[in-house]
Amino acid sequence: MEVNEQLIRAITQAVIKELQKNGSVPAAEAGNAGNTQTLAGRTRMRPKHSYEGAEKAPQGTDPKEIVIGVGAAFQTEIRATITGIPLEDVIRNVRAGIEEEGMTSRVVKVLDTSDVGFMALQSARLSGSGIGIGIQSKGTTVIHQKDLYPLTNLELFPQAPLMTLDTYRAIGRNAAKYVKGEKVTPIESTNDPMVRAKFQVKAALMHIIETEQLDPEKGMIKWEV
Repeated sequence: MEVNEQLIRAITQAVIKELQKNGSVPAAEAGNAGNTQTLAGRTRMRPKHSYEGAEKAPQGTDPKEIVIGVGAAFQTEIRATITGIPLEDVIRNVRAGIEEEGMTSRVVKVLDTSDVGFMALQSARLSGSGIGIGIQSKGTTVIHQKDLYPLTNLELFPQAPLMTLDTYRAIGRNAAKYVKGEKVTPIESTNDPMVRAKFQVKAALMHIIETEQLDPEKGMIKWEV
């Protein structure tokens, strides 16, 4: 198959149309895909979200607390994961898994980084238990511990397209078990070498949207699901 500009434009239009359908990109983006004239002068994929008046997330003190840090575009510019799972269902299942193990949870929005490893580590440092979970808007997730190096996490779930609600619930349970000091069995996950190629463009667009919404001066804020 010959790869040319027309094919790339068609793929890009199809990806943005799918994102728009899932609530990740506004309808205007789908109409403008591949049209360099209508995109001329534009510097952002989405308008900058205002967090004026948002409360800074406080340091936790409850030893049973797990902080869930979500991405800057979570539930505002992006409302579903890369495969269309509603983000409210993602949070609901993670929190349910935590509660099943007798722990509590708090959700914050991370506005100073879009790197899921650092999101999880910062959440762990904010958590009363020292355990945190980072979730990018596209679905990639990390369980972290406050005294570990950024890239030395407890569990990493890098293939967002293969994540299910059962996986997110299990992530919540495992995070709670780390808090309790129990033996934790790593969550089994499917590995598909073709996933990256299939979702690469969509993942890149979603990451751009997330990164554009960063507001380092705000840092980490309270987030009500």
